[in-house]
Amino acid sequence: MAAPEPIRFRNRTTGGLETEQIYGEGWLRWLYEGNPLGSLSLHALVKRGVFSAWYGRRQDTPESAAKIGPFVRDYGIRMRDFAEPEGGYGSFNDFFYRKLAPGARPIDQDPSVAVFPADARHLGFQDVSKAPGIYAKGQRMDLAGLTGDPSLARRYEGGSLVCSRLCPVDYHRFHFPVAGTPGKAVPLAGALGSVNPIALRRRLAWLWENKRQRVTIEAGPFGLVTMVAVGATNVGGIVETFEPGRPVAKGDERGYFRFGGSWMATLLEPGRVRLAEDLVGATAEGVELLARFGTPMARLA
Repeated sequence: MAAPEPIRFRNRTTGGLETEQIYGEGWLRWLYEGNPLGSLSLHALVKRGVFSAWYGRRQDTPESAAKIGPFVRDYGIRMRDFAEPEGGYGSFNDFFYRKLAPGARPIDQDPSVAVFPADARHLGFQDVSKAPGIYAKGQRMDLAGLTGDPSLARRYEGGSLVCSRLCPVDYHRFHFPVAGTPGKAVPLAGALGSVNPIALRRRLAWLWENKRQRVTIEAGPFGLVTMVAVGATNVGGIVETFEPGRPVAKGDERGYFRFGGSWMATLLEPGRVRLAEDLVGATAEGVELLARFGTPMARLA
């Protein structure tokens, strides 16, 4: 049997190519890589949300806090970046959507720059209509499905798409990439399949079949920017913390994901921006770019 294909990413800080340490890797491969029993379990239980709801409730119990210390050590979480110390959380979920310490993620202040909305592994497509290989050859993004609105999706034909994949080990709050005025979050019902590349390489459609929440931002020179937060297996909820209709600054918090791996799409209208060179370069290599929230994602064209 061939060895499983690793998930590699390029680290913006070091420039190096690294291999991802996957949380729950054996379980993910069993479900999504063709095991008949795994496939049956996926369709009967996991994607329907029953398992995720049960697992999410377990992460809210005081007993779950015992997992925090081993998780921090196993995955090298740098706790000095966060507002509370390792022992300051009442449950694993409290730790999972922990807040940053002041100044831990400086926001690029150049008004011509849009920033990454989350600590994540990112793909960037300058023209999404010319991107036939998202996570695997031959896979195209269904913008109407992703946004849940065909007329809105048409605004982004030929526009730019940034895909931000949050792993369980990441900081799980997400933020506005530009300044502007956000509208109400629009919930879009769906399943809860995995958004790890192990699953997305086989079936990109999880992204527009999963539970999602869409927010649009009237963003001045950046035009109408749309953010779609996508839930996934074990995600107990997508929680919005912003106030619709109230102007936001670049980097202000939009919300957070409860436990699990999660995914975010940022859509920008045609001709508005040029994506960061290292983002486009990594994507052309077929790997994601690991970059932190608040660092440059794109610049006004």
